[in-house]
Amino acid sequence: MLKWMYSLVFFSASMVAMTPSLSVAADTLETAHTQFVQVNGVKFSYRLLGPKAGTPLVFLQHFTGTMDAWDPAVINAFAKTRPVVVFNNRGVGASEGVVADNIAQMTADAYAFIHALGYQQVDVLGFSMGGFIAQELAAQYPALVHKVILAGTTYQGGGNHLMKVLGEAFARTNAPDPRDYLFFTTSAQGKQAAQQFLSRVYARTKDRDPESGKAIADAHGKALIVWTSTPNAFNTLKAIHQPVLIVSGNNDTMLDTQGAITMYQQLAQAQLVLYPDANHGAIFQYHDAFVHTADFFLSH
Repeated sequence: MLKWMYSLVFFSASMVAMTPSLSVAADTLETAHTQFVQVNGVKFSYRLLGPKAGTPLVFLQHFTGTMDAWDPAVINAFAKTRPVVVFNNRGVGASEGVVADNIAQMTADAYAFIHALGYQQVDVLGFSMGGFIAQELAAQYPALVHKVILAGTTYQGGGNHLMKVLGEAFARTNAPDPRDYLFFTTSAQGKQAAQQFLSRVYARTKDRDPESGKAIADAHGKALIVWTSTPNAFNTLKAIHQPVLIVSGNNDTMLDTQGAITMYQQLAQAQLVLYPDANHGAIFQYHDAFVHTADFFLSH
């Protein structure tokens, strides 16, 4: 079982010092070379894919997730038509520093990383906890963030079922990976999608990110629970005026599907897609349909 994935234990201005090689891109997530950029004394690890021209799409990852937790079927498909950036935030994977335990710091670090790469404008895709960061980036830096994709996520104060579903996932015996339960439904279709997803995320065999341990899980757990348990009267959503695509499964057991519907109702320019028989990882289960929809959204 992956020890980095989830833990049941909870709560226990110089910008650029090194210039990244923006000209280097790779064809696939499985083979992309890991690069590093140092920002404010912290070295961030990242990978670039796709063409050099166009608005970069920056991916913001879930609770305890690293670059190698992304689904190549999603990342590689986007990289066929646009620059794609995946990275590890402070203290995660091969990135240095002490992992942040709050969304405000994670947002500041993500902004610093994007700025360090020299991008003037980006699109962002935030999955789960990464969706919190994407919302904060869009609200705080409207000139930087062009369009936003929010997948499997919710709004500040929208609530969570993190501890409940983690307990259920780890209570199972002989389960090879908790994501088959956390991301997918238990129907025949869901189980098949889970197997296919896991085979794809383990396809990279060299230069994989280090696994996330207890310290990362505890810090991320605190950040996720505090942010989703602290209402802010939809102020963050009201500050987002960029076009937003919201994507969710019809039965998200970690961050309730109702949160996606509420975001759609509160955002100024939002589209909503709900996938049937789908849980937290709907974008991985319906990866072809999702990328097709998201690519159209980003391109028009």
